[in-house]
Amino acid sequence: MAEFITAALLFAQFSIQPQRALLALASGYVFSGSFAFLQTLAFPNGYASAGVIGDGLNSPAWLYVLWHATFPAAIFGYGFTKDHSAGGRPGKPATAAIIIVVGCIGAAVAGLTWIVNAKAEWLPNFYVNDVRHQTPLGNQVNLMLLLWNLTALTVLFARMRTILDLWLMVTLLAYLPNFLVAIIGSSVRFTIGWYAARGFVLVGSCMLLTVLLIETMFIYSRLASVIALQRRERANRLLSIDAVTGAIAHELRSPLGAISLNAATGLSHLRAAPLELEDLENILSDIEADSSRAADIISNIREMTIKTAQGGASANVEDVAELALRLLRHDLLANGVTVITEFQGNIPPVALGGTELQQIVLNLCKNALDAMSSVPADQRQLRMKTSLDGGATVHLSVEDSGTGITPRHQERIFDPFFTTKQGGMGLGLAISSNLVGRCGGKLRLVKSDVRGSVFELEMPVSAPASVQ
Repeated sequence: MAEFITAALLFAQFSIQPQRALLALASGYVFSGSFAFLQTLAFPNGYASAGVIGDGLNSPAWLYVLWHATFPAAIFGYGFTKDHSAGGRPGKPATAAIIIVVGCIGAAVAGLTWIVNAKAEWLPNFYVNDVRHQTPLGNQVNLMLLLWNLTALTVLFARMRTILDLWLMVTLLAYLPNFLVAIIGSSVRFTIGWYAARGFVLVGSCMLLTVLLIETMFIYSRLASVIALQRRERANRLLSIDAVTGAIAHELRSPLGAISLNAATGLSHLRAAPLELEDLENILSDIEADSSRAADIISNIREMTIKTAQGGASANVEDVAELALRLLRHDLLANGVTVITEFQGNIPPVALGGTELQQIVLNLCKNALDAMSSVPADQRQLRMKTSLDGGATVHLSVEDSGTGITPRHQERIFDPFFTTKQGGMGLGLAISSNLVGRCGGKLRLVKSDVRGSVFELEMPVSAPASVQ
């Protein structure tokens, strides 16, 4: 069963990456598992006193020989074809190849099994009259199988390229004591050496299966982490869009309200009897001014958003920080947070895209808001500061007056899926740290105590564009 499951995993890998070497290796496990199962049917006193199939004496021994001869043969096929190109395309062609190979294996196993069971008298005898008395042929065949497996091991060692090659070598090494014990000790049935050999065979059969299952588990774990990170990044982008639309609505509400009020006042003057025209010019002037102010607000937000959304290359830290504060203005006011900015000015652009930088700053500000939620409203303070270090590195610090992070959590604060917030996913700081790291920068926790936390972004200055 272990070898059949291993073969199924290898066939599945072949359907994704159709290489002849994987097909040869999977075939070896199918041969090995098939002959191992058929030996149980032929073994005396297993399912029947003389076995379900075979002559009860020599058939099980010859099935054992086939079992341990076909697997190294498949290793030879794997070793000499694993550097070749793929044998087909993923999908239906790979499935057809698997079906053909399994059919050929079934025919070969059936033919060889018929020979060693129905025509056992054609073959040399391992046992004559008693299953406990073996002829010298047994030790000779075990020696041949030992050399056969050593040859396959040598081929793998000479052509080792991948981790799969290494674990196949470990599997073959686990098989070798099986033959050594049989040669040195005894290969006679039901002796200590015979049972010890079976134990080594079991270990070798489960070796690659265990490795494949562990690797599959790690692959699924990494895949789940990647999907979660992608979902969080998508959610952050949607939050940024939501913040932009909220800022537009908040900024436009004031001039639009003034326009509506002035228009209603003008209409009331026109409908009055007698007609009141002396203030109408001022009212219309106010409407014109408020309309211009609304247009300026839209233009300013659009320009700042375009600056931030331009990928690639670079972004001005102070512009992005101002836009982030503007986008969060409603949340800051609703939470009673006082904002203090200490911008140095004339900061050169950094080597980080505007969208990524905006996402990082928004995440740090939102974390600061959450950290200050349990602090009295008159003590909530958010401080942002920029500085230039040596003309090559830009620093942006975000400081809050929250409750801080406990020392035992500070070392893990940037680990994926670690969070100190109820309902949090623990991905915001991990994503932010990864984004900063891509451009050669760093995101670190400078300090955190009962008076608040300070996070600092350290980013390299963007290289000037080359002149053609």
